[in-house]
Amino acid sequence: MTTIRTPAKIIPRAFPGISPDEMQEIIMNSRIKVFPPDTVICKENAIEYSFYMILEGEFKVTKVINNTEDRLLKTLTAGDFFGEMALIHNAPRAATVTSVTNATLLELDKEGFNRVLKHSPSVSMAMIGEISNRLRQNDELTIEDLRLRAAELADAYQKLAAQDMARHEFLSNIAHELRTPLMVASGYLHALKKGMVSSDQLDTVVDTVTRNVDQIVTLTNDILFLQEIELVLPEFQSVNIINVAEDVVKAYQDKATARQVTLKIKGNQKISAVQGDKHSLEKAITALVDNAVKFSHPNGTVEISFAETGNRVQISVEDHGIGIATDIRPRIFDRFAHLEKSGDELYGGLGLGLSITRQVIQQHNGSLDVESTPGKGSKFTISLMKWQ
Repeated sequence: MTTIRTPAKIIPRAFPGISPDEMQEIIMNSRIKVFPPDTVICKENAIEYSFYMILEGEFKVTKVINNTEDRLLKTLTAGDFFGEMALIHNAPRAATVTSVTNATLLELDKEGFNRVLKHSPSVSMAMIGEISNRLRQNDELTIEDLRLRAAELADAYQKLAAQDMARHEFLSNIAHELRTPLMVASGYLHALKKGMVSSDQLDTVVDTVTRNVDQIVTLTNDILFLQEIELVLPEFQSVNIINVAEDVVKAYQDKATARQVTLKIKGNQKISAVQGDKHSLEKAITALVDNAVKFSHPNGTVEISFAETGNRVQISVEDHGIGIATDIRPRIFDRFAHLEKSGDELYGGLGLGLSITRQVIQQHNGSLDVESTPGKGSKFTISLMKWQ
């Protein structure tokens, strides 16, 4: 049953020590108001001029913290009161008060309060004492707010420092990745220009220059692709994902052979078309295949398989190589995150591949999952919507 308080019971709580005559003076200058649920009585930061005593009902007091969080400070019920600062100071409301149930309030506005003070100075002393208590509570809230803001600033600083370090590492990595092929290609071209290459060496030199220039072009295209895909949303079409995978295997066959790795498309190849952008999906699958080949053991196998579930198509790229260590797994899709060394094996690259794949799949409203066991290999699975 809802508690109901009379003005005679609640006013002494708000103004301790007042006399019966002073209480009657307050009642005469106040109004009883009824509000339905979800009514905002006081609005945070608003300039208002009324003090309220709750005769019946329940209210919630909330405050916006850090400009985003609407935090519940307390719940008020019959016998409580709020808004006393409005009677003595033209300051914005410190919080929002909203009715939770049907409610009845005794409202005393600033003009009525001033009339009371002319005849009842002890009311002023009682109000000052109560306001002092409220100010102390507000100070505690302010300190907590500042503590939260300080923690957020510290967290933001850490993130900025991490981003700055990532940019620094990126510049160092890109300089390293570009310097080697540039120096090789430049050295051979200068040798050709000076006539230092014999006719029987010419094919080897041209192949070397071509390979290194292709490496530079691939790296540059990957960087540009990541920037462009954020700005341009491709127009989706029906894509035969089997054909895309076959094209990737054909294009990547020589690199896989050079690392003594076998590329294989296995399993069901009667798969529905997906909705997407063929060029982007080819980049995504190429990145997964490149990653799988890079981290496979010599004489290893990389398998591409397909499946259908409901209205989605899954494409999996699985290797049986070194796997992903637990400590780096949360960061494998971050830009420029890459494994430089495992045992005696050194790995090149800027760590853009998995980031490209994730970006592409996000644009396709798909999902990208990974299963990996250190020392046994990894399996990346893309899930895409079927073409409707």
